[in-house]
Amino acid sequence: MFDYSARPELLKGRVILVTGAGRGIGAAAAKTYAAHGATVLLLGKTEANLAQVYDEIEAAGHPQPVVIPFNLETALPHQYDELAAMIEKEFGHLDGLLHNASIIGPRTPIEQLSGENFMRVMHVNVNAMFMLTSTLLPLLKLSQDASVVFTSSSVGRKGRAYWGAYGVSKFATEGLMQTLADELEDVAAVRANSVNPGGTRTSMRAQAYPGENPMERPAPEEIMPVYLYLMGPDSAGVNGQAFDAQ
Repeated sequence: MFDYSARPELLKGRVILVTGAGRGIGAAAAKTYAAHGATVLLLGKTEANLAQVYDEIEAAGHPQPVVIPFNLETALPHQYDELAAMIEKEFGHLDGLLHNASIIGPRTPIEQLSGENFMRVMHVNVNAMFMLTSTLLPLLKLSQDASVVFTSSSVGRKGRAYWGAYGVSKFATEGLMQTLADELEDVAAVRANSVNPGGTRTSMRAQAYPGENPMERPAPEEIMPVYLYLMGPDSAGVNGQAFDAQ
């Protein structure tokens, strides 16, 4: 596991947006960021899941989060602009962006992968991530210390058979991270890095490995050290790097 111990108020006063915040790693990250003082913007497509995370954060006495129902698969360009305008109006800036939301798609040989399925995975995992990043970048640049964290995968660092669109989308994620990091180097107080969570006890993992005993994998809460490190001031100056949570 990534070796890092965060002080209790590491993220005090920071505004952080987490995509896919309704369950799994996204929900764990949102609650962990809130527990360390951040105001968390919970973005996801299932409002009931977001509301549950909201209630847990509020019940714990942490800064009041914000629920943002937003479907990355269907969102139009003007909706991204409206999201940025809302954040600017309410908070004036953004200190962190965790790209966690993604879909796995069919695990099948390339030859048998339909164009429709390929494009759906790429749209959610790459196109929407690009739109969110480019639209929110001006707000991140208004922060004195901002961080963009991209969620990668081992299959996005070395190609593996039958991972199809998902694997390709994670190679694209690494490419977007590296390109953004190089553009930001020495010109803005914004850094960009990626995290490979590794096998974690989530519904996506169960979908990919239905025969696996989920209890053999760590819970999302157990892999949070690297997420805290990259979102807080201790990683200032760390840019363009690929991290492993485990």
